[in-house]
Amino acid sequence: MRRGKASSSRRVIMRQISYREALREALREEMLRDENVFLMGEDIGRYGGAYGVTTGLIDEFGEERVRDTPISEIAIIGAGVGAALTGMRPVVEIMFMDFITISMEQIVNVAAKMAYLYDTSLPLVIRTPEGERGGGPVHSQCFEAWFIHVPGLKVAVPSTPYDAKGLLKASIRDDSPVIFIEHKGYDIKGPVPEDEYLIPLGKADVKRVGDDVTIIAISSCVYKALNAAEELSKNGIEAEVIDLRTLVPLDKQTILNSVRKTGRVVTVEEGCKTGGVGAEISAMIVEEAFGYLDAPIQRVAAIDSPIPHSRELVKHIIPDENKIIEAVRRITT
Repeated sequence: MRRGKASSSRRVIMRQISYREALREALREEMLRDENVFLMGEDIGRYGGAYGVTTGLIDEFGEERVRDTPISEIAIIGAGVGAALTGMRPVVEIMFMDFITISMEQIVNVAAKMAYLYDTSLPLVIRTPEGERGGGPVHSQCFEAWFIHVPGLKVAVPSTPYDAKGLLKASIRDDSPVIFIEHKGYDIKGPVPEDEYLIPLGKADVKRVGDDVTIIAISSCVYKALNAAEELSKNGIEAEVIDLRTLVPLDKQTILNSVRKTGRVVTVEEGCKTGGVGAEISAMIVEEAFGYLDAPIQRVAAIDSPIPHSRELVKHIIPDENKIIEAVRRITT
């Protein structure tokens, strides 16, 4: 994975920490830096959150800044909006992204429009996990495509611990509402600096360089794309893997630069194919770089179906490395 150049005057100390730990560090550092930052959500206090991200923070910051809430997603988001309007910087957790549907009124019709209606900032971060991990049809859905359609919202989809920490810190400092979508691979480990750093919203990361095909992936699908790229390399196909990191703002330039180099594109996401992120990326490429394409764009995504409990059926529905490899081979051989 490519990283920015470290300062030559100081050695950057890297540690291997989990996605969960990286998120917790980001929350803790921002709470120490700014007393206006506080957390709200179901079971985030003594229990530490459904996936353990907030474990221990209530002991350090107290119940005023780590607030357990009733089981009412629309109330959680509504309280976050109100707090943000008073100058606070709330970070609210929705236990599963599926449950965010209950709070769409507050997100779409209130939070997203405040800046336009009242010329004000709304520094609200909504953290929520998405993706299939054995949860079945109402605990496994991916809804990021819904939110890129709503002006006024920013959307982050970090894949690695490094990206998760840097993007969460930047999101908390942003003056706009940010939908911060985490994947459920909370135990995945990766290198993270001890020193403070931010990753700006709207900057993609080229996780692997290649000349033959561009694979554009988000969230946990970045790992699948990288695995597929290594397998393809054994057969002489060098794939460039782009991790978008944020969907709004979107780093069009990094995408277009890669497309102009490779001439072939595969998009990868865990959400349903119809109306997905891949469709929007494909449309943008066709509008702005059609002349550089040497083959039709391929979209790899979940089949348009509710997510089953059956593990065998899940394998059929959710994209994996083999489906990515098949898509690449359709346009390179």
